[in-house]
Amino acid sequence: MILLTTIAAEIDAVLDRLDVTALDDLADRLNRAGHVVLAGEGRSGFMAKAFAMRLMHLGLNVHVIGESTTPAVRAGDTLIAVSGSGTTATTVRTAEQARAVGAEVVAVTTDLASPLGTLATAVVQVPAATKYRRAGEAATVQPLSSLFDQVCHLSFDAVCLRLAQLRDVDNATAKAAHANTE
Repeated sequence: MILLTTIAAEIDAVLDRLDVTALDDLADRLNRAGHVVLAGEGRSGFMAKAFAMRLMHLGLNVHVIGESTTPAVRAGDTLIAVSGSGTTATTVRTAEQARAVGAEVVAVTTDLASPLGTLATAVVQVPAATKYRRAGEAATVQPLSSLFDQVCHLSFDAVCLRLAQLRDVDNATAKAAHANTE
């Protein structure tokens, strides 16, 4: 199907512009992290949840904002906040609150100058399109923030692969942490 080729070409174009050193930095930060918390809304939130799940499989102490079992964010914690535009109100507010208590904030966004980007300790800039189609965003035929979400998912998987290497976690070890109630 030609649309799959189009989507793959769009993803490749964004990956070619992605600063992979930011992904290595994120893997290193996570390898040193104590408690990791992820935040995001909509599809960006789904990407954050998928990332959190895999981080748990790799042995990290991880939670997702908004879940009933998520503990308080504290000084020294690491919050990963995902928002394509960097303006999603609840994600920005979560990042502001995390910074206020002394947590590190890593923003995953398209816009370094966004509210989320400017308050973050570190930023992974994903140079993809958002639903706003701002000047300078990557061209896409896909609706809304699909391209951003797809590149986030692949980038997060790359970070997890690097973390697995750093932590010497193989498939059997990750599988042992996988849910067994399915």
